[in-house]
Amino acid sequence: MLRNRLISMFILIPITVSAVFLLSIIQLSIIVSIICLISAWEWGKIMHFPIYIHRTSICIIFGLLCAITMIITFQNYLYFSNWRIFWYIFSSIIIMWWILAFILILSYPGSAIFWRKSNMLQFFFGILTILPFFWGVLTLHQFHNINNNIIGKWCLLYIITLVWINDSSAYVIGKTLGKHKLLKTISPKKTWEGCIGGMLISISMAWLCIQYIPINIINPSIIFICSTIAIIASIIGDLTESMFKRESGVKDSGNLIPGHGGILDRIDSLVAAIPIFTCLILLSQF
Repeated sequence: MLRNRLISMFILIPITVSAVFLLSIIQLSIIVSIICLISAWEWGKIMHFPIYIHRTSICIIFGLLCAITMIITFQNYLYFSNWRIFWYIFSSIIIMWWILAFILILSYPGSAIFWRKSNMLQFFFGILTILPFFWGVLTLHQFHNINNNIIGKWCLLYIITLVWINDSSAYVIGKTLGKHKLLKTISPKKTWEGCIGGMLISISMAWLCIQYIPINIINPSIIFICSTIAIIASIIGDLTESMFKRESGVKDSGNLIPGHGGILDRIDSLVAAIPIFTCLILLSQF
């Protein structure tokens, strides 16, 4: 398992760096939308939606939502200062969803009573989980992307790197030193030692990166605070998917990535960290 994870990481890292810095925003939008469509299909598997009818419908709906989100994001970003109320509302919805997800995690399995038999509610949870990830990637990539400024691209690569460091560190530390279970009812293999160790390493890495990444328009203290909150959010994102998989009796969302399962398994931490980090960075600029 660890060997497969390392191989996948060595393949994914250069692909991710190339996509962030070499692709145009339109090309990146297409790639990320494909990732979201596959994730939507896998979400349907987790929720046990019928494969040919509901899952296809989910992908069509998500495709339309991604297209609408892309248009709105580009339009609003061009007139950022005139659309502050939009950013406030959208950011509030994203933040409130992950707060709710955290509450659902802490109160599981009791919380499952409210959503386990509702396809509509589960589909709505999928939208709140996957679509903001699409928005966050595009918005962060374009952050201050004026006159060939690549601050947004650095920010995007920075938060992706932090999340991957947190995930990998937590996995290794948990395997070697873990003794105390984090949440037995959701993810029996995760431990407090792995969780805290991964956080400490990724937060330390955040502090080091801030010293050298060319982001000179944002206060370093603000970046550090946003990074710390995003790292915590990444853990909530991971546990949220684990909760839904645990309830549905699914081990992996798919098998596309060796050692990781499906696409949704690979981005479960990012779907929370990227939109939360983006929201906080944008709100800090008001």
